[in-house]
Amino acid sequence: MEGDAKAALLASAIAHLAEHGLGGATLRSIASAIGTSHRMLIYHFGSRDGLLLAIVRAVEEQQRAAMAELAADPGASAPDLSRRMWERVADARLHPHERLFFELYGRALQGDPGAAPMLTWVVPAWLDQLTALLTDRGMPVDQARATARLGLATVRGLLLDLLATGDRAGADDAVELFIRRLT
Repeated sequence: MEGDAKAALLASAIAHLAEHGLGGATLRSIASAIGTSHRMLIYHFGSRDGLLLAIVRAVEEQQRAAMAELAADPGASAPDLSRRMWERVADARLHPHERLFFELYGRALQGDPGAAPMLTWVVPAWLDQLTALLTDRGMPVDQARATARLGLATVRGLLLDLLATGDRAGADDAVELFIRRLT
């Protein structure tokens, strides 16, 4: 029961912050917007920073689960998987959390003690999953790790470009060129 309440609060907070951004949101303002009290958020997440880290973990886990689901198709090539995953993350209707991710990532890079812990696991988790995916499809592990890092950096950079410019066609063209050159 308690886990269900925490999960419901987390889902509501994710939806609210994805729509409205983090900005100067306080724990009280988030709580008010999602129909709870700041005390309930403190009880379940410990602090505003605890809530924000829970949000990043949940969203990243959803994304990695989507990648695992796509990768479960043994006939799908790495380029096909790349295109499908790009479509998922680039379509704000399917996944509206990218802006929130970059907002928190930026705070972490600036040394914000509440957001900084995400830097210890967010990139390695993706690298491990992507490396495994590429090695499962026959790529040598050392090449797979470097390719995974290059792909992750490219996609993150193009997502940031897409968020900043709104130029979906340009970002799509760049992803397609990257995939063709990589293969």
